[in-house]
Amino acid sequence: MVSKSWLTKVTTNVYAIGSFAALAGIMFGFDIGSNSGVILTWQYREYFNNPSDLLQGGINGALSAGCFVGALFAGFPADRYSRKYTLMGASVLFVIGSVFQAASNGVPLLCVGRVLNGLSVGVTSMVVPLYQSEIAPKEIRGRIVAVQQWSITWGIMLSFWIQYGAQYSSGDSYTAAFRIPWAIQAVPAILLLAGMWAFPFSPRWLADQGRMEEAIKVLADIHGGGDINHERVQMEIQEIEAVIKFDREQASHRYADILKPQYAYRASLGICLQIWQQLTGMNIIMFYVVLLFEQAGIGSDQEATLVSAGVNYVVNVVMTVPAILWVDKWGRRNTMIFGALAMSLFLWVVGGLMSQGRWYQEEGSDRWMLEIGSTARANGMVACVYLFVASFATTWGPLGWIYPAEIFPLRIRAIAVSLSTSANWLFNWVLNFVVPMLMQRIRFGLYMLFAGFNFLMACHVFLAYPETKGFTLEEMDIVFEQNPRKKLDRAFVEAEMARRSGINDHRPPDADSTEKTENIV
Repeated sequence: MVSKSWLTKVTTNVYAIGSFAALAGIMFGFDIGSNSGVILTWQYREYFNNPSDLLQGGINGALSAGCFVGALFAGFPADRYSRKYTLMGASVLFVIGSVFQAASNGVPLLCVGRVLNGLSVGVTSMVVPLYQSEIAPKEIRGRIVAVQQWSITWGIMLSFWIQYGAQYSSGDSYTAAFRIPWAIQAVPAILLLAGMWAFPFSPRWLADQGRMEEAIKVLADIHGGGDINHERVQMEIQEIEAVIKFDREQASHRYADILKPQYAYRASLGICLQIWQQLTGMNIIMFYVVLLFEQAGIGSDQEATLVSAGVNYVVNVVMTVPAILWVDKWGRRNTMIFGALAMSLFLWVVGGLMSQGRWYQEEGSDRWMLEIGSTARANGMVACVYLFVASFATTWGPLGWIYPAEIFPLRIRAIAVSLSTSANWLFNWVLNFVVPMLMQRIRFGLYMLFAGFNFLMACHVFLAYPETKGFTLEEMDIVFEQNPRKKLDRAFVEAEMARRSGINDHRPPDADSTEKTENIV
């Protein structure tokens, strides 16, 4: 039997809390990975009568449509019922959706299951980074939230290879090729539902609900080894109390505050960042890489094409690790600018290589295929796709979740993150719907289009996004009052925070050391 003391150590460890909540990312990743491989198998195509490009876009887009609605309305339950209970409710919804997909006897039931899964993923994709950012100390906040993206990549990779094995189903049980991977999607949701009971509520949510004693206990457990008088714990308590007191004295209308100019600007940055993350083209590569390689003639048969695509998912998992380890040292701005420029370069090369091949239509079909012309050109194209994925995984993958979750004040954080995440899913739905058609209509021009988007997003980040690394959530008001291109002095921000809140300006001696913070947590 597991001792209570061991369980308490696990459920009060920042890394364990953040990692367990990130099981929700595996749920989303499982859907991407299983579906991206399934759509190429003969079993899927035969059972669902060879869906047209338009219908396939609609099937894939059903998930994103559900995600948009789920993310848009997740702010209310996250504020009303807590981040923790909202995650658990979303897990139940995902289990139901997975059962519907696995049992689907046609496109309508399949789409219903995907919409339900989408509602769940929309909620969790908004609530998990919010929860993680509110429990993590500032020095490793980026690292903790980045685990969400890493869990997505693990879900994609694992489910893809599960699907890869399931494709060998034949005979009367040939539908197992897609029913098995769709059913297995429910496993991480069941684990999240069963285990989340043991983990704490967000301390900032507790404080906002007037449950200050509970908030203090959680902060002490996760940041001070259970010691309420720990210097770091006392500083966080004072800052949280000061911010909540300010909100109350200003008679804040909470959600309506997002329309105020200073917060509307931040909301626009969060929304644009999530939209830009979609316009990198990464999720399209994840969903349709098998179709891309098939169209380009990469691999001699279906199995070789699937293996080439599967390597793509392994690259995604491995290259997210550097972001987890060093994003809190690299900072947000420079990481996003570098990543966008790198992705732009690799997509230009992919589009350029594809433009040099011979395009032709299959006999008896209106589908365009590519004869790429040489092994060297094919290998160069695959390499650039992998390098593009590596660039995204190290930069915009985790930053797309980290930045919006940390820039808003407590009173509007849930609704603001909800809006930005829903923008992500809206564009995800649009792209999933149109990309299969664009792959046939503009062919290599599709990759050049996304290359242009990546260059524009690098410019936008340079001009408008301030650096948030190393500042507490309560200090973001001060950060956003400065020039976004100006490198802020931490001492200035801390002194200004102390002046505004009436806190004695005394910081723990290890407050700016990631390594020492890790020893605390």
